[in-house]
Amino acid sequence: MGILFVTLSGHGHVTPTLAVVEELVRRGAEVEYATGPEHAEAVIGAGARWVELPGLPEFRPATANPIDEWFPHYFRAMVAIYPLLLERCETDRPELICYDSTNWPARLVAHKLGIPAVRTLPHTASNEHYTLMDSSLARFIADDLAKFVAANDVELDIPSTIEAPEETSVVFVPREWQPFGETFDESFHFVGPVLGSRLDEEWAPARTDLPLVFVSLGSVLSDANFYQACKDQFRDGGWQVAMTAREVEPAENIEVRPWFPQPAVLKHAAAFISHGGMNSTMEALHAGVPLVIVPQTPEQAANGDRVAELGLGERVDDHADLRAAVERVASSGTIRSNLDRMRAAIDAGGGAARAADVILSRALRGA
Repeated sequence: MGILFVTLSGHGHVTPTLAVVEELVRRGAEVEYATGPEHAEAVIGAGARWVELPGLPEFRPATANPIDEWFPHYFRAMVAIYPLLLERCETDRPELICYDSTNWPARLVAHKLGIPAVRTLPHTASNEHYTLMDSSLARFIADDLAKFVAANDVELDIPSTIEAPEETSVVFVPREWQPFGETFDESFHFVGPVLGSRLDEEWAPARTDLPLVFVSLGSVLSDANFYQACKDQFRDGGWQVAMTAREVEPAENIEVRPWFPQPAVLKHAAAFISHGGMNSTMEALHAGVPLVIVPQTPEQAANGDRVAELGLGERVDDHADLRAAVERVASSGTIRSNLDRMRAAIDAGGGAARAADVILSRALRGA
């Protein structure tokens, strides 16, 4: 069984697929993974053979509206990827393509060549009742899109560069997290977060007599004022802090590293101050850790709102009262009960094993 995964950028998009790759390889599938060099070690470690694609060019926004600049940047990178991926699949045809929902070149290639496909979503799904992304944000790619469609004789419009339906979709959130989850049909498989061998990573706090708060804005974003606010509010020694940051000085009770094994830290955490990326949010819920979301992007703001709506923590929009928010969510019996219910929903989703079942079933059905 030859399966080609395609996820071109973003740790939050690649990471959820790794446990599924591990499970498929364990079952005897031959898995290749097309991605940029920055993810090569991770996909090889999961058991896949790396298929090299160009990495996403560095994004350096020049205006106060980086989201407006992001879509043209990303679209042009995808345009460059399309002919490479098409040629690869024409010369070495996989039995199935499993592609990230944002990677429309893989969808076009699969449909053009008649290869069965599975779409993976590391975030909430969209249908007629709920839409994650506003396609109007992609209006700046209209000219480039028209040129690409004409040059390659494909069907692609602005909304489908963000998200398009697929016969089979694997969603890495539990249905209970998905807004209007009951309206999604049987083509959507809500398997929940999948962590695989990352659960075997080890880390221990320096002390066992103090509660731990984990602080991270993810692998991309940084905010010096945010980090300083955390240091100022937690430096009294009542908590110990593990903080993911660069160029930030540690303190007596504050450990700072550029990277932590996040699932291992969350096993010990009483609360998690997070940017609200979906991968981080799901890993916190998997561990049953209450969240304080400090969103940096519209998608993260939506995640923060969902955390608050479901009673799994709080969203805060400034840095003034992080300590108070942490102490509220860590001590709330209501939040604890809600976290326990969400963990049960995550267990029921089936994780990597169910995702592998879905993928293999789609491959057996054929084009």
